Amino acid sequence: DMCVKWAGKMLNIHHSFLPSFAGAKPYQQAYDRGVKLIGATCHYVTEELDEGPIIEQEVMRISHSDDVNDMMRKGKRCEVMALASGIRYHLEQRVVICEHKTVVFD
Repeated sequence: DMCVKWAGKMLNIHHSFLPSFAGAKPYQQAYDRGVKLIGATCHYVTEELDEGPIIEQEVMRISHSDDVNDMMRKGKRCEVMALASGIRYHLEQRVVICEHKTVVFD
């Protein structure tokens, strides 16, 4: 009920490993697989967990010298940046939801 009532008004943030590394310890899973890019996604909340229309995404390159803690620190920075931009775009009314996508105006 809450998702329906607040549709297009609630934002969520998560690491961009979904759906590849869902579940427990996604950064450890990503490290174990040797990923080269990490990031975060800011999206509107829907009844389906982490499936809402995407507003903003941030990515950051990592290297073989980064350990899991480095990846988590860089991932959190991506989350902060994506969420801050997503909130700003939403508050400035620059986002239009079109079916399962968004249009974000410059």
